[in-house]
Amino acid sequence: MAGPGDPPPRGFSGGGDDEYRSTVFDESFVRAARLQEFSARERLADCEHPVRTLPPRPLRGKPWRGLVLAVLIVFAFGAVVYAGIRTQQQPVGRSVPRVMSSTVVPLSPGGESRVPGGRPARLLERSPAAEFYTGAAGVTLPPVRSTAHFADSQVLAALAVAKEYVVESSLNPEVLSGETARPVRILIDPGQHAQFDRSIERPAADGRHAATGWLVRFAPGHTEFAGEGVRVRGTMEVRETEADALEIVTDHVFVYAVRPARADGARPDGEAASLFTVRRELRLRFDREDLRDQHLTVERSEVRAGPMSCAARAHDVLRPLTAGQTAGADHPAGTDPYVRDGGDSPVCGTLDPNSLPRP
Repeated sequence: MAGPGDPPPRGFSGGGDDEYRSTVFDESFVRAARLQEFSARERLADCEHPVRTLPPRPLRGKPWRGLVLAVLIVFAFGAVVYAGIRTQQQPVGRSVPRVMSSTVVPLSPGGESRVPGGRPARLLERSPAAEFYTGAAGVTLPPVRSTAHFADSQVLAALAVAKEYVVESSLNPEVLSGETARPVRILIDPGQHAQFDRSIERPAADGRHAATGWLVRFAPGHTEFAGEGVRVRGTMEVRETEADALEIVTDHVFVYAVRPARADGARPDGEAASLFTVRRELRLRFDREDLRDQHLTVERSEVRAGPMSCAARAHDVLRPLTAGQTAGADHPAGTDPYVRDGGDSPVCGTLDPNSLPRP
């Protein structure tokens, strides 16, 4: 048994300074201490406070580098998150809007042929439009079938928007009269709004800005409708042009019964109506964003309308020749082949007599 002055046995951890043998009070430990013991002279002057508190020392070396690294990581993470949000907000594949191209051809009866007139119902019975449907019923949908990359529900959605566009742009009375173009505009992809607005406000026969390439509208104060509704017949075809786009091609004939407009509203007894025919062929494109937003992109429009004068500005509004009128010596105005921008280069065709009502 060990006495009080004997060293502790081997392996015994208790006793004396051995408990602090693993602690090393090096210079950095001493400098980092927050408390400092007063000297003997200072303790005589202030016996109540044996130690003083030192002010905090600035961090040096690795702690500062760690703090800077943490700040950089936070900024980098924030930049990545911001970039991701900006990417999600920007539409994919919409940087370059597609441009609609159009051709509008007035059809002149030619020579001294007079436009047939009569009661609207009688004219329709004796015309090729006798078996046509009336109004939107004539814009029929084809059988709906899925494609390689689009389900049948997506194909049906595209056909529904295409039909709505054809109806609003060809049969809506407010659009036909030139009062508004909004029902048509809201169906068009926003990427084409600038071109559409330019076409409606400042039409030009340049192949890109014909108002009548987007919709059917008659000259205000020139023509009014004579009743019996608009007769319609046509087709719609769907095809997948690429993995992310559907294309619908529409081809419809619209027959309008019209009369000259009267400013005072008075109408002579027995004033005859006449038929005016418009054929529209449209190529419409739908990408997945269009299907989601119920929009479409008009890629191509071909319009032939008559009877009408070749000199009529058909790219702006339609001005039918009405009952009893003739084209006379009507012919297209001269075209200057040296004009590079095309200008208002006229295009005109001859209306086949078989397309007019029989006597």
